[in-house]
Amino acid sequence: MSAAEATRRLGVGIIGTGVISQTYLENLTSFPDIDVVAVGDLVPERARAKAEEFSVRAWGTAADVLANPEVDLVVNLTIPAVHVAVSRAALEAGKHVWTEKPIGLDRDATRDLLALADERGLRIGAAPDTLLGPGFQTAKRAIADGAIGTPLFVQTTFQTQGPDAWHPEPAFLFANGAGPLLDMGPYYFSALVSLLGPIDAVAARGSRPQLERTIRTGPRAGETFPVEVPSTVQVLTSFAGGQHGTHLLSFDSALERAGVVEIHGSEGSMVLPDPNMFSGRIAVVKPLGSISDADRGEQRWIEIPEQGALTGRGIGVLDMARAIAADRPHIATGELGAHVLDVMLSAQDAAASGETVRISSTVAPVPLLPEGFDPFARTL
Repeated sequence: MSAAEATRRLGVGIIGTGVISQTYLENLTSFPDIDVVAVGDLVPERARAKAEEFSVRAWGTAADVLANPEVDLVVNLTIPAVHVAVSRAALEAGKHVWTEKPIGLDRDATRDLLALADERGLRIGAAPDTLLGPGFQTAKRAIADGAIGTPLFVQTTFQTQGPDAWHPEPAFLFANGAGPLLDMGPYYFSALVSLLGPIDAVAARGSRPQLERTIRTGPRAGETFPVEVPSTVQVLTSFAGGQHGTHLLSFDSALERAGVVEIHGSEGSMVLPDPNMFSGRIAVVKPLGSISDADRGEQRWIEIPEQGALTGRGIGVLDMARAIAADRPHIATGELGAHVLDVMLSAQDAAASGETVRISSTVAPVPLLPEGFDPFARTL
């Protein structure tokens, strides 16, 4: 970035105006360091509607966004099947990239994408950025400060009856590249890698109890569609730091239970927020042996208050903008996204083969947000 560019707000262009674009636009247009200058979509009229709603001055196709000289960074909100293609086009146009999860669906294509960014001197950031919310930032600081001693093992749970119960077009969530593993897994595994470091091996089992499912809401209610991937997956992880974890991801459960993240350590256990959210309960329980005899037999929770401003999706883009200007690393990097993708694809392979799969990729330690990070303060 030139000296002139470093003294102005980062120009952002958004490609893809589906459901998730609403929250991105609400948040990005509220950050004083971000200037949303263009919106593009396969259907330009959809882009126009979003541009008018949020007072964005330019709209059109993806090509229009890429050609816009005011766009420094492209926010890629397209469907997962074209994430890599759109991100590559943005890099080739000289733009930094923030991509929705997953960063891609193929290891080799994702590695090539990261190599292209490095070659061009550009950055890639990858969702989810929930790990930048006050919930996980506070938990990360508490773990680093010894709240539970040495982390030993983790448990996570996401189980639901499935998105066909509420989504009017759910087929893509049961297609190759999705299912509970690739749709919801990025939230859980990104959060855990940010807290504990990289994963070096996985084992898994998967099942597909229904080969077809039925849309249950909207104008196509009653229509059936194929289930292409396991709709329940159970994963065992081994972390490079010595911890291990168990993880349930299911679209087949009548009992709805989501957002369960627990980290158990040598001196206590911590419950963390839903990794699909930016905020939530953080609490620690200590071993009975560390509590007075009067309280023995009844464990008490120690609540940890969150610290930091609550925003939402788009905070990863803001962190990138400030990191580019300050010439520091951003937090939710493409390398983190690629490692999590490798973990999930390896779990998919392990479920198919019944074998433990070693993870070939790794990622550097994920830093905390800078002290005093205020999304609503103008810094650029």
